[in-house]
Amino acid sequence: MKIPISVLVVIYKSNRDVLLIERADRAGFWQSVTGSLDRSDEDLAQAATREVFEETGIAVDQLPADALRNLHHQIEYEIYPEWRFRYAPGVTRNTEHWFALQVPENTSIHLSPREHVAYDWLPFAEAAQKCFSPSNGEAILKLFLAN
Repeated sequence: MKIPISVLVVIYKSNRDVLLIERADRAGFWQSVTGSLDRSDEDLAQAATREVFEETGIAVDQLPADALRNLHHQIEYEIYPEWRFRYAPGVTRNTEHWFALQVPENTSIHLSPREHVAYDWLPFAEAAQKCFSPSNGEAILKLFLAN
């Protein structure tokens, strides 16, 4: 069963282009890297690092120490009904913690085909609009419009 605590990682380049990945289980559903904690005591930054590697092949530990930033923002949202089977019975809400990861311009992406089928680098405003999740779009805009 999945733990209803997750991370969302907005991956971007210095030119403010944002990486979006398309879900394998839902055509047209574009998003940033997301994923649940593996254990209830898993460190949030470790979960973000693990999810980034699993979904994109980017090794955060090979980047500068300040590349991954905890945005110290969390939201609670209702889990889509079609995905609730992954959680314990009765769990309907998830708490998501936001992170940002700046990567070099020449970063290679290696998708996990079980989870994602395509990726695209988009200007941040376009990426925010393309996300299927309104909160994902909000995370992208908060990152760039706050700076």
